[in-house]
Formats: sequence, C-alpha cells, structure tokens
Amino acid sequence: MTYNTQNNFKKSTLSALILACLANHAVAETASLATEADVERITVTTQKRVQAIKDVPVTVSAFTGEMLEQLGIQDLDVLSEITPGLVIQEQSPNNPGFVIRGITSDSGSAQAAPRVSVYYNGTDISRSRGSYFELFDIERVEVVKGPQATLFGTAASVGALSVTTNKPQEEFEAAISLGLGNFAAKNAQGFLTGGSQQVQGRLAFTYRERDGYVKNIAVNQPDLHGIDRVGIRPSLRFTPNDDLTLDLVYNYEKNNDSGTAFKSRRFAPTGGDTSPYSFVEASGSPLAAQVFGKSDLGIERTVKDLNLTVNWELNEQWQLTSISAKRSFDSLEVFDADGTQAWFLEFAEDATGDQVSQELRFNYNSDKLNSFFGVSYFDEEGSQRVPFSTEESIYLNCVGQLAALNVPCINPDGSVTVLTPVLTQGQAQVLPYAGVFQNFGENTAYSAFADVSYAFTDKLEVSAGLRYVTEDKTSRYASNFPNSVLARVPLLPVASTGGAIFSADDSFSSWLPRFNALYRLTANANLYATVSKGRRSEVIDVSSANSSAGTIPRVTEIPAETIWNYEAGIKGNTENNRLRYAVSMFYQDYQNFQVTLQDDAGNFYTDNAGNAKNIGIEAEFKVGLSDELEWFSNLAWIDAKIDDNSSNGDLAGNRFRLQPEYTLGTGLMYSRDLTAAYRLNSSVMYTFRSDIFFEEDNTPVAGFDVSQAAVQLTSLRIGLENTQQNWSVTLSASNLFDKEYLVDAGNTGGAFGYPSFIAGAPRFVGIEFRKSFM
Repeated sequence: MTYNTQNNFKKSTLSALILACLANHAVAETASLATEADVERITVTTQKRVQAIKDVPVTVSAFTGEMLEQLGIQDLDVLSEITPGLVIQEQSPNNPGFVIRGITSDSGSAQAAPRVSVYYNGTDISRSRGSYFELFDIERVEVVKGPQATLFGTAASVGALSVTTNKPQEEFEAAISLGLGNFAAKNAQGFLTGGSQQVQGRLAFTYRERDGYVKNIAVNQPDLHGIDRVGIRPSLRFTPNDDLTLDLVYNYEKNNDSGTAFKSRRFAPTGGDTSPYSFVEASGSPLAAQVFGKSDLGIERTVKDLNLTVNWELNEQWQLTSISAKRSFDSLEVFDADGTQAWFLEFAEDATGDQVSQELRFNYNSDKLNSFFGVSYFDEEGSQRVPFSTEESIYLNCVGQLAALNVPCINPDGSVTVLTPVLTQGQAQVLPYAGVFQNFGENTAYSAFADVSYAFTDKLEVSAGLRYVTEDKTSRYASNFPNSVLARVPLLPVASTGGAIFSADDSFSSWLPRFNALYRLTANANLYATVSKGRRSEVIDVSSANSSAGTIPRVTEIPAETIWNYEAGIKGNTENNRLRYAVSMFYQDYQNFQVTLQDDAGNFYTDNAGNAKNIGIEAEFKVGLSDELEWFSNLAWIDAKIDDNSSNGDLAGNRFRLQPEYTLGTGLMYSRDLTAAYRLNSSVMYTFRSDIFFEEDNTPVAGFDVSQAAVQLTSLRIGLENTQQNWSVTLSASNLFDKEYLVDAGNTGGAFGYPSFIAGAPRFVGIEFRKSFM
C-alpha cells in the first residue's frame, strides 16, 4: 500500500478540527454555565460488590449501555477504540482475538487454554470460537487489566472482559430501532419489558445484515465480509420477596456471515491486482459440500447460552450468590487460505464446544471488612476439526514440487494450470485430494477462592485474595491424510493416524494470589497498588509422528505460563464530578511464555517462547465541558516483548503480535435542546494505533511484509430526538475518511509460502430510526 503522507495529514487534520471546533464551542459556553456538568457516575461489580469505580484498587475501564448506544458501538472490536490496553481483532465471529496489554488470546485449538477471561452475565465463556456475541441491550461492560484469578477465574491470566445484559423490570418499557446503510445494510434491534412485583420479563433481539465489502468475482461465491446475524434474549426475574432475586437468561445467536477475505499478494485475480484492498477471486473447492459440509465460503455458527443467577440477602451483612450456566457453540467456517482462484489451499474449521459451570459465593460486608469466598466448577468439552481440499497437480505445482516443468501456478491471464492430464498421460483430468486433522480437549476444573478487604483507617484499605485451582485435562488428536496419486505420500506433511485417535491426560493444580492496597488521598482521589499472579495452564499438545513402527503419538507438555503483575495508579474525580480520571503504570514478568505457531501443514500448535517482559502506562479521562458536551480520552503506551535472550530462540527480542506500542482514543458527545420538543444528539470519535506485527516472528513471510503501519480512524454520529414523542433519527459514519488498513496478515496460507491479507472495513454510513414506548 502506498502511504500518502500529505493526504493522510489533511484527513487527520480534518479529524482534529472537528474535535477542536466542538471543544472550543463548549469551552466558550462553560464560563456562563453553572458547575453542575456531571460526568455519568459509574459503579462496577469487579470485586463482587457494587463500588464506585474509583474505589476499586485495580485498573478497570467501564462503560454503560447508554454510552455504547450514544457512540453507536454494536461490535466487540470497536470496544478497543475506547479502552486503553485492549485490542479486539475480529476476522469473523468464528475467530475473534482478545488482546489485553499485548497478550493475545485467540487460539482455536481445543487443547489450549484461553488467556483472557470473557464473562457474560457472570459466566466464563472464554473459549475463542464461542466467545463472540452481539452487543445489544447491554447494561454495562467492564474491562479489567492484569491477572484477576480471584475475581474472574484462571482464564484471567492477563485480564478480563465482563459484559452484563439489561435485566427485566416491573415498569413497562419497550423500544425498537430500524436502520439502513451502504452495502445494502439493514438492522433492527429492540426490547420489551414489564411485569408484576414478583415476576418480570424482558425480551431483547437484534438482527443485522450487510453485503460483503470485498467483491469476490469467483463464480457461485459470495462477496466477502458480509454479515447476517440474529440474536434473541428472553429473560425472567423472580422476586418472591425483598431478599431473594432469581434471574433466568437464555441467549441464542445465529451467524451466517459470508466469510473472511483472504487475499494473496503473490497472484492477482483475473483482471485484477494483488492489492489487499481490491477485489478477490476466492473460488474455494468445487467439492466443498462433500468435504466441508458447506458449498460456499462463509460461516455457519450457532451459540446457545442458559444462565440462572440467584442472589439471596441472608441478612444485612451476608449474601449468597449462585451462578449456574450451560453454553454450547457449533461453528463451521469455510475459507480459501491461499486467497487465489486456484483449487489449492481450501480449508474449513468446524469447532464445537459445550461448557457447564457452577459457582457458589458468600459475600460479607461491614463498615471495615468486606470479603467473599466460595467454590466453582467448570467443565468443558470441545473439538476443532480442520478438513482440507485441493487438486493434486495444482497443489504440487504451486508449492514448487513441479518446478522442472517450468509452468506457472497461475498464468498471467488469471487461468490456473492443471497438469494432471500430462502427469497421468491422459488417464485423469483432475485428481481431487482431501484430508482432515482434528484435536479434542476436555477440561474439568475445581476452584476454591477467598478475598478479603479491610479498612485499617479511613484512608487505608488493604485486600488479599487467593484461588486454588485443580484441573483434569485430556487432549486427543486424529488425522486422516491418504497418500496422493501423484506424490504417493500425503500432500500435507502430516503423519496420518488413519482416523485413529491418540490421547493423553494429566492433572495440574496451582495457587494464585493477589494483594491490593487503596489509599484515599482525598474524598475524591485514591492511590492504589497491586501485586497479582496469573497463570495460563499447562498444554498437553497431542499430535502424531512417523516411526519405523508406523505412526505413533507425539505428546508434548508445554509448561504453565505464569505472570507476576506489579501495578500502581491513581483514580478519582473532581468535587462536582465534572472530571473523572484514572492513570496506571504496570510491569509484568512472564515465565514460559506460550505462543501459537503453525507447522508446515497449516496446523496450529502451542510452543514455549521462554521469558517475556511487559511494561506500560494507561490513562483515561472523561470531562464534562458543559451541561451539553462531554469529552473522553484514553491513551496507552505498552512495550511488550519476548526477552532478548538467546535461550528464547528465533523469537528473542520480538514484539508481541497484534499489540501497538501507542494507542489513543478520544471523542466528544454533544447533546443540546433545540426546542421544547427537539434535541440534537451527536458524537465524534478519533482513534490512533501505532504499527503492529501480525506474526510472532516480526519478519516478512515469503518475502511479504506482514505488519501494519499506524492507523487513524474517525467516526461520527448526528441525531435528532423528539423528547416528547420518544423517537429519534440518527445519521452515522464509521471510518469516515475511508482509510485502508489491514485486520490481519500471514494466516494459514503463510505456512505454505502464500501469506494472505485481510482488509479492514471501509467507510460505513447509515441512518437509524428509534422509537421508545413507556
């Protein structure tokens, strides 16, 4: 991509001017207004009790559902733009990547454990392929940084993302919103709630549809990166008395997205070029229906979630909480890994998972002592099946094994060379080849935890927590790659088990502590410090190997990744709450840092990269410039690297993948009464992200750069609201200046010397109508 510095400067300057003009207008008005421009007061439940965010002695970012609506945030990845230290990469709903302070959790392997806890209504849903969900009818989002095993379980080795949905209420209320946009976008969201004093119900739903923004000229294949998503969430609340509350929530989501636009930089589509921002010719496999179970490129994904939360106020000081949950997901994604018109590297991923969890927790609250303790149970069974389809002569020619014939893999006119008639002397026109490898994982974890906070004085509060966890793990592996007709060996370098399943199991346990101190400088400003330990549990990596006795199991036990986190910060607000701020500094020390790599067959596996260090500063500000205008800003500097030590091998000194060194997000939210009935609502948001690497190697793949230079994006929303009739119309634009940038590079094709590139979303514009009923 050509980086036009002058054009980039002009667009960036325009973004800044939009912000500056609104800010200057607000500052001018502020002098004549009363000092009651309150920033929204936020409470969180990070420490299992309701607290003002400034009283929580850990680094946490929190957003209400109202703020998400005002900014038009409906996708998880957009949360990155308002949260320092958080990056969410969304290739597809099947493949989200969660990055907190440089540490990525996105492995699809059923044998590896997540690093980032993703919590949905108090339940761990961290398994990558099942962790994506639509953001609709949301009460609150909390992003907690640093190891938080006591608070959020063992998957929170580097932090946690916790989302709480809106609960039923007794008073009747309903709303519906309908929207249209470019790329034939259509969406509808809404909710309905009400009930009696003892029983309340709520029904929320979402539907979003949009054509793909990357044109695919292949016959019988869709344009890519289109979405088709539906979600429905019925919930019931039972309140038989003032002391007992039962919340039953069922969530169902279905995704039928058109798939990820992997684009080759080596070969151009017919009549096109190799730019990742132009059209593709991803033709897939002509035998996709037979081999993959789906005829076209794209995703079929279903998620079902049932949650029962019981809160029982035993007396003024004691509370019992029970959270029971069951979640299942089934996700099939068919993708063209080589990103060309050749029947070459055609893969699918069929991932399934079933999770059952139970937590029992007692809370004790008094003037000086606040504590909780309890036990939890988590059981998970999952699998990842990866079938492969190709044509033998195309594969052998494209990987260079038929170089002696001096025939290109793809001809200059875009046609694909099929050499099977020549190699078989006319006995066959094509030789389809198919194989599959699959991994399975079973994990049962039992935990006991306790956390105590004690106020020694009015100014000093100290907390200590400890979680003990024991895990029983079983990993299994199977593959079936027959010998090819032409090569007389499996085409992919896999030791085929012939479908036989290899298995290994083991048990592990660990103690995970945290220590926190909170010092109240004033009534509105607190200092805090924390020391905590995180752990990504051991990986039993099971695969296969060839030997003189045939194919045998290859079992590698990757040691647990441990992290010690040291952190200090200040957070608070002004007396009238016009300014809320938080600044923190952290240092993290990793042992046995686990990385996800790909072998020559495109199979992902976990390896030990040695030791790593991570240091950074994060800051958040939110200012009520006037009664009508709020300014928010967040920034982070994170220097996350594998130690530059020869014992760490080829990755020594490399930066963590997907983590920019510098990030900035800033925006304005402006609301103003125009008349007694009409109100103007608007927001503008600007984000900056410095360069990133998409691979742990930090080096080109097959001669192609797999990094992304700095990215700047701007979004804008302007709406008119009728406050008496409760309706509004809003115009919106994301990526306002239509910037070109990459979401990912390298990918599965990179393991074969054909790195693929995924373009980020272009400018989306839309209009939305919303009507509320009360």
